[in-house]
Amino acid sequence: MTRDEGALSPGSLPLYVQISEMLIRDIAAGRLADGTRLPPERDMAVQLGISVGTLRRALADLAEKGLVARIQGSGNYIRQQPAPASVYALFRLELVEGGGLPTAEVLDVARLAKPADLPDFGSATDAWRIRRLRRLSGVAAAVEEIFLDAAHASELRAEALSESLYLYYRDVLGLWIQRAEDRIDQGTLPGWAPPAFPCPAGATLPRITRISWAQDNTRAEVSRTWYDPARVQYVARLK
Repeated sequence: MTRDEGALSPGSLPLYVQISEMLIRDIAAGRLADGTRLPPERDMAVQLGISVGTLRRALADLAEKGLVARIQGSGNYIRQQPAPASVYALFRLELVEGGGLPTAEVLDVARLAKPADLPDFGSATDAWRIRRLRRLSGVAAAVEEIFLDAAHASELRAEALSESLYLYYRDVLGLWIQRAEDRIDQGTLPGWAPPAFPCPAGATLPRITRISWAQDNTRAEVSRTWYDPARVQYVARLK
């Protein structure tokens, strides 16, 4: 059974988008260099465990973004772009070897008063807290705690959240994250980190504190992410 013949989990991106995003991240990481000829479509589909039809939709998406040139009778060729459009354009973690498709497992969603140790954000006194385990191509890579100002949502259900929260914010809440600021320090891994994450609670790990701004230039969200440096790295490419 190919991957697209099974049911997608709630909140998952369509499979062809997952494949497209995986290839975009491999291109950005330099794992697929400019001018690289991709394998024949049937061979590539077998390697990825998907149908040829799904692969062709992913390649068509990449061609539309200018990242693949499809030459009749010759094949599909990578075309580097300085800032390719991507669902995960602001997701900065990659596997140590580069790239990796991000996925997310929601651990908990709760509405609560904003913790006093967070940077100031939003107009409400409370926030939606979303805790997630992040994987890159199946590798448990990070845990994150996201606080969305409650003024942006009267309800959040874990089963409705997309693997890309920014996509969910845009499509469901009408909230566009326009820019973000990341600060990296060392932090103690909290006790709520799930057993699937390889580092023990209390371990000192790199921690990303992110402030995200909405389309009206107000602070809409603050998040904290602890990641395993043995498996992943933080990458910001300047163009």
